[in-house]
Amino acid sequence: MTSYLQTASTTGHRAGRLVVGLLALIVFLAIMANQAFAHAALIKTDPADGAVLEQGPAQFSLTFSEPVSPLVLTLVKPDGTPVPLTAFRLNDQTVEIDNPQELAPGTHVLSWRVISADGHPVGGSLLFSIGAPSAPPAVSEAVDWSLRSAIWIGKVFLYIGLLLGVGGAFALAWLARDAHAGQRFIAAAILGGLVAAPLSLGLQGLDALGAPLSNLAQPVIWRTGLGTSFGWTVLVALIALGLGLLSLAGPRAAAKPFALAGLAGVGVALAASGHASAAEPQWLTRPMVFLHGVGIAFWAGALMPLGLALKGQSAEAAPFLRAFSRLIVPVVAALAAAGVVLAVIQVQTPSALINTAYGWLLLVKLGLLVFLFTLAAVNRWKLTAAAETGSTQVQRRLSHSIGVELLIVLAIFGVAAGWRFTPPPRALAIAAAQPASVHIHALQAMADLSITPGHAGPVVASMIIMTGDFGPFDAKEVTLVLSKPDSGIEPLKRAATKPGDGSWRVDNLVIPVPGRWTVRIDILVSDFELVKIEAPIDIRP
Repeated sequence: MTSYLQTASTTGHRAGRLVVGLLALIVFLAIMANQAFAHAALIKTDPADGAVLEQGPAQFSLTFSEPVSPLVLTLVKPDGTPVPLTAFRLNDQTVEIDNPQELAPGTHVLSWRVISADGHPVGGSLLFSIGAPSAPPAVSEAVDWSLRSAIWIGKVFLYIGLLLGVGGAFALAWLARDAHAGQRFIAAAILGGLVAAPLSLGLQGLDALGAPLSNLAQPVIWRTGLGTSFGWTVLVALIALGLGLLSLAGPRAAAKPFALAGLAGVGVALAASGHASAAEPQWLTRPMVFLHGVGIAFWAGALMPLGLALKGQSAEAAPFLRAFSRLIVPVVAALAAAGVVLAVIQVQTPSALINTAYGWLLLVKLGLLVFLFTLAAVNRWKLTAAAETGSTQVQRRLSHSIGVELLIVLAIFGVAAGWRFTPPPRALAIAAAQPASVHIHALQAMADLSITPGHAGPVVASMIIMTGDFGPFDAKEVTLVLSKPDSGIEPLKRAATKPGDGSWRVDNLVIPVPGRWTVRIDILVSDFELVKIEAPIDIRP
């Protein structure tokens, strides 16, 4: 038995020292992770980024890989004057925006901020010029670190309230019998969650509109936050937190049903929004998120009351430990299985673990889980049996080891909160598969060109050729010309064919390197007339 105690103690001290170091790393990764476009990856704009037009367009269009909801649309004039764009229509995955006025010559900026299905806002901008380009107007794209830090902290405290608070209330009602150890901590965690939940909603509204923390009191901020899918998470979370509090303070006969309903509410709240819940197929991902959340709440919520009961060596400690140890193995197996399914869907390829910020955070989480599972295994199979017999020394050692488990769990919450700022590789893969598109407009002719996929390598180019006034264009031949002088690449010329659907197509085309290319379309009208139109196009890595 002495060797078992030494093993647990050594493992606990080592894990504790590691967690302290990892907490600092987690905070750094969570805040510094790039806030990229998670689900609503931009795939086409009209006008194209950097395009030079002879006259202002009647409307702008933004096409995304998934449906979005616009939050803020602004046109910045060459002199820096912002013009709000309030007239728009949603057409499947395209946002069609009316241009309210005549545009003066010079370079303009179309700035947009939308929210995707998973509740995460994202924005961007594109340049276009009327006539000769001018110096582009300044558009601030600085990251608001104070807001991002506040969002991360709010997420962590919301997890503490749901998983440690409501999960702890469930443990007291269903596992601890008459034990009350940790009740004050659980109540404090729930109260913290009740503060963090609505505050996180306001922070979501600030992030959605790109507003600073000083605007938190404005009603539009809260309406915007409530209108996102995260609004459902907050509403359900508040109900779950309330049920957990009622199970602690309400009639004893109602403690179990309140606690059980609260535990289910935790799973529903986590499944209502987020990267994993928005992933397809949702008939699988949402139940997996629910199961994962409920499993974590069951395990993590029991740690504090169980550890304090063992430390106090109360008469209820042994039955509490016995009930917990009997159920924890199947619970951990279920939440681990759900986690693996979600990780496979989100990451997709092993290389994404080291090539993306999402993968880095996942690796940190996996490292923490290795220590957590190791420590939990030592506790379960080396110390639990002796602690159930009432051994004072073993119960004290087990209590200390459970304390280290709780520290690791808090660190994992920090990692999970960091995912708020990182797009999963699954979403990046969706964006990478989307075409690079450009609309080329000239007096003699115009064309919609799509290169699929829109990254370097083998691609297929498709073109719709029209007259300058959007009429049909009866071309005899069409040739696609791609060049990149800054990389020393001479023009690549490929003759297009007509597949019969009204478009022109170039197959077996290879774009060797990413970056900004110049695309030219040579349109043979007759034996004596050749129309050439060109524009830049960005090819992703």
